[in-house]
Amino acid sequence: MEQAIAIAIAMATRPPRRPPLSSSLLLVFPLLIAHPFLSAATPFITTKAVPRLPGFTGPLPFSLETGYVELDDGVRLFYYFIQSERDPAEDPVLLWLTGGPGCSALSGLVYEVGPFYFDFHGYKGGLPTLLYKPASWTKVSNVIFVDAPAGTGFSYATGDKRTIPSDTIAVQQLHIFLETWFDEHPQFLPNPLYISGDSYSGLIIPSLAMKIAEGIESGDERLVNLKGVIAGNPLTDTTTYFNARIPFLHGMGIIPDEIYEAAREDCGGEYRFPSNSHCANSLKDIKECMTGLNDVHVLEIMCPEYPSLTISKQPKLQDHGRKRLTESAVSSICRNATYFLSELWTNDEVVRESLGIHKGTVPSWQRCDFNLPYTHEINSTVDAHLALIAKGYRAMIYSGDHDSKISYVDTQAWIRRLNLPITDRWRPWHLDDQIVGYTRTFSNNLTYATVKGAGHTAPEYMPRECLAMIDRWLSGKPL
Repeated sequence: MEQAIAIAIAMATRPPRRPPLSSSLLLVFPLLIAHPFLSAATPFITTKAVPRLPGFTGPLPFSLETGYVELDDGVRLFYYFIQSERDPAEDPVLLWLTGGPGCSALSGLVYEVGPFYFDFHGYKGGLPTLLYKPASWTKVSNVIFVDAPAGTGFSYATGDKRTIPSDTIAVQQLHIFLETWFDEHPQFLPNPLYISGDSYSGLIIPSLAMKIAEGIESGDERLVNLKGVIAGNPLTDTTTYFNARIPFLHGMGIIPDEIYEAAREDCGGEYRFPSNSHCANSLKDIKECMTGLNDVHVLEIMCPEYPSLTISKQPKLQDHGRKRLTESAVSSICRNATYFLSELWTNDEVVRESLGIHKGTVPSWQRCDFNLPYTHEINSTVDAHLALIAKGYRAMIYSGDHDSKISYVDTQAWIRRLNLPITDRWRPWHLDDQIVGYTRTFSNNLTYATVKGAGHTAPEYMPRECLAMIDRWLSGKPL
């Protein structure tokens, strides 16, 4: 999803680039906007019920709504809302934030925690087919998937003077988005609310939750039922996640002992900026070890994101070519090879009409726009996590244990920095009598878990396991 670690190490002589780490009804609601880049005005929301989707046979077996929340500065944030398939009146509401920044909410919906997926192996051209996904988080929760910031997915901005989005602007706009959305959907106000997501959203999730918490303390009753945060392989501290990759890859047997020990001695644990020639040489050796490595899942192969373009030129080799290109020893697919189907689907005019997309606003939908202009401002959310925990909010932090990009090494390190007493020691957790990860619980309702065999976006790799994990945690049960 983000830049390869090999490229990052090759650029280690200069500061690393921040990771690009997913019928209408019009209502108007007054809101007060406090961000210095935004002027006070009245956001409004448009909503559309979507009973059917092109590519899916028959009516949807779940309730889907799409819509836009228009902010005062001309920003229109597009969202998908899927009600819980179990008990929408009682189950929690999750706001799901896909990473990037610049990755569409549809990526999180289709490839991670939503109730349908594209039939990649059965694809033979034309509009991709959608299939129902049983292991969806909508089995146990209502989920709002939002394209944020503007320029992501189907969200867009109007006007000649468009403000470049940033971390703090994204937090402010998402706060207004939630308030406006709940004003339109007051029946969900009593439900527990969790801010959730993964990857780069690790900087946004606790920041947004803190803004909501502070609003509650000052008398804002809209989002009063905020209960906590859920963050997967989250970017939490921009000064530590890169350094944590090296011991992770050493532990995975990718960097041998002698190179790792030399780098640790020569670089003193700081691998972003080589402080001397010996450190630079050690980083060169490390780069060679990682050349060609799939950094979001170190056991899976890398492949082009548009395999059909290659395969279509060799029709006689199509079956053989598809198998070679899209399968590995540990997976029946190569992840990148499936992503092009989302672009074929979302850029179809019939699909756009069914979703209620504003015509002429997004000429070409992208799953992830890594060239999106964006200002990175938040360097760490460790203190925000600690503040939320101190206020009594719950936290579920999980790691796909084969992700080298934002590895469990870094996540466990910043959790230790919280200095919370351990209430449930490190132990395996199970599904179908098999170990599917390891977990530890801390005081003040912080749970940490690994998902065995998963990569950077854990539910994409292990959907059943992640559904079991989140179901147990939301229910207050031990993993």
